[in-house]
Amino acid sequence: NISEEISKNKFKIKAYLGSATDSKKIEEIFKVEKVDIVFHAAAYKHVPIVESNAIEGIKNNVFSTWNLCKNAEKSSIKQLVLISTDKAVRPVNVMGASKRIAELIVQAFAKKSNNTCFSMVRFGNVLASSGSVVPLFKKQINEGGPITLTHEKVTRFFMTISEASQLVLQASSLAKGGDVFLLNMGQKVYIKDLAEKMINLSGLKVKNENTPDGDIEIITTGLRPGEKLYEELLIDGKSLKTEHPLIFRAKENLIIFEELEPLILKLEKIVEDQDYINAIKLINNIIPEYRPTL
Repeated sequence: NISEEISKNKFKIKAYLGSATDSKKIEEIFKVEKVDIVFHAAAYKHVPIVESNAIEGIKNNVFSTWNLCKNAEKSSIKQLVLISTDKAVRPVNVMGASKRIAELIVQAFAKKSNNTCFSMVRFGNVLASSGSVVPLFKKQINEGGPITLTHEKVTRFFMTISEASQLVLQASSLAKGGDVFLLNMGQKVYIKDLAEKMINLSGLKVKNENTPDGDIEIITTGLRPGEKLYEELLIDGKSLKTEHPLIFRAKENLIIFEELEPLILKLEKIVEDQDYINAIKLINNIIPEYRPTL
């Protein structure tokens, strides 16, 4: 779908089918295509599914990043940009923790590399992206409801695909190496408000105690494992302004490569052994602020 969509704009596209965790495949592509810049967006991002399939989530999100950084430096690629998430901020779930480790990997390579500019862009939810609540709510409305919410007070930050992609490209032009870019996501949105607006925009009414003759009911199902009531606001007092009003630069602690590498290799062995308990314990060691449920 992506290949066809971009091809309509008369760009020359070559699509490769493979996994970002396949180090030899990545090395071959970098060599053959003489790649200049890598935007690393390969990740499992569905919080509850990754929470219940932790080993696969760690394997994909952590080791794809390790392989890409290693081969980017080896091939002297000019720039690598990691697409990260607000869920990596003080993570409470495996998905967020795995993305935080991915950030630490990028920072470690940035510190040691003389050839490649490594940076990352961290932001919240993208409207209408894969797994977004918008297409889910639309489907539930078309089916006559109900719309399902995990909690009435759940809030999220949202940005359109166009806004997010443009800001990622603009952030990459500001990168100096080791940058943690934060995108200003604007005001948080109550998911219940979003659901009600989508119902009204569909020409229907919300069905509740006040309007029992309404069309679509909204029901709550409870927070899922690893799910936050709200995502943390990324822009804080420690963030630095950049030349772009919607892009900020964060100052954060990192782990130097010499200390991080043995931890990543140890995690790789634990993951190969499908050892969930020790994988979570090691991740908690790498990210002390991570509070797993064992």
